[in-house]
Amino acid sequence: MNRQAQAALLFLLGATVLHAGLTDLHLRYVKAGLRPLLLLCGAVLVVTALATVWYEWREASGKRDRDGSGDGGEGGDGDGGESGDGDGGGHDHDRGHHEPRVSWLLALPVLALILVAPPALGSYSATHTGTALQKPLGFPELPAGGTLRLGVGEYAARAVYDDGRDLRDRPIEITGFVALDPSGVPYLVRISLNCCAADGLPVKIALTGEVPPVLQPDAWLEVTGTYSPRRTKDPVNDGPVPYFEVTSAKPVPTPNDPYDEVWNG
Repeated sequence: MNRQAQAALLFLLGATVLHAGLTDLHLRYVKAGLRPLLLLCGAVLVVTALATVWYEWREASGKRDRDGSGDGGEGGDGDGGESGDGDGGGHDHDRGHHEPRVSWLLALPVLALILVAPPALGSYSATHTGTALQKPLGFPELPAGGTLRLGVGEYAARAVYDDGRDLRDRPIEITGFVALDPSGVPYLVRISLNCCAADGLPVKIALTGEVPPVLQPDAWLEVTGTYSPRRTKDPVNDGPVPYFEVTSAKPVPTPNDPYDEVWNG
């Protein structure tokens, strides 16, 4: 793979990273807070590719200028003959030298990034991975009055580690996707990220009350209800899973950002 091909591959990769960073595509790979770094990386790759092309063009132009000056000098015939022999040997050497074709496999990840957008982690990951609920550093004050709109991680942390102190007798609204454990218990789940999808881990809430009779795994629901003091254990890692008393539920579209950041209070 010569420098021109390397530059083309770098440019293609950089442009793809920029495209992902400028759209919601990057949310399938990394958390939203890393968007500026992703854009910076894409810009660096594009600039590097353009700099490589410019360097190659400048080097080729300088070589043509030197060759032109040599042709106009004295002893052109003799030098030309020697030069011809030398060039011929160089061309033979070039024809005999082959770049390893396997290097073009480096283009496959770029094409995969362009052509295939992977689905977000869903119910399969949730039912095969234990809950990642951790005790937060603290519990900020909640707004007074009205319906509380909480994330799965925040509700679970407050229910387990604060005994629902600020959740009691308050209508609560939570959005997540459905997962069913082997015994059929329905969970509302969000995958929490520290950095990227590779380290995504689920946080789960068990649903009780007016749960829809038919639930499809990976379907997104917006549930409204109240705090429940009941708890169960995750069958995968015995981690704590709080219950949520559902009073109503409705399907909602998959959000643009299907992941949550780890809630630490």
